[in-house]
Amino acid sequence: MTQANDLFHSPTKGDLSVDDMISEISGFIDEVPNDFYRIVIGSDSQAKRVGKKAEIDFVTAVVIHRRGRGARYFWKKEKQMKNPVLRDKIYTETLMSLACAQEIVPLLRASITPTKYDFEIHIDVGPLGPTRDMIKEVVGMVQGSGFTAKTKPDSWGASSVADKHT
Repeated sequence: MTQANDLFHSPTKGDLSVDDMISEISGFIDEVPNDFYRIVIGSDSQAKRVGKKAEIDFVTAVVIHRRGRGARYFWKKEKQMKNPVLRDKIYTETLMSLACAQEIVPLLRASITPTKYDFEIHIDVGPLGPTRDMIKEVVGMVQGSGFTAKTKPDSWGASSVADKHT
């Protein structure tokens, strides 16, 4: 049975299981099979106080982008009750994206030939601001797991799509 926090949300399709999301991604590619695609995973977080307790909303987004011709995305949210520490938030975001990738990449490969798309993990860190000292660490985590990493300003999957739902 699928748990509520295992579901991805689609702005057009509502709640979807991982298998249903893969089916939607495959269908999107099948609409224009000769185009090339980019599949992106990115996570973002937002801290807030609920009464006297600290809470962090983490959102992971999966985007299928038909280059120059539109995209669809899916997202899921997880709440954690803990104090917001920037380094911990960035590591958690990166680990959530990696966990999502490790779950869906085998399903994608079984459904869609890898020659149809590039796969990227977008990390919400950049050369400006307080996250600049963490770039090498989190990019190394992603690359060490066998994935392509993108950071700001090219990490729109995290800094725009996932951020929209935090």
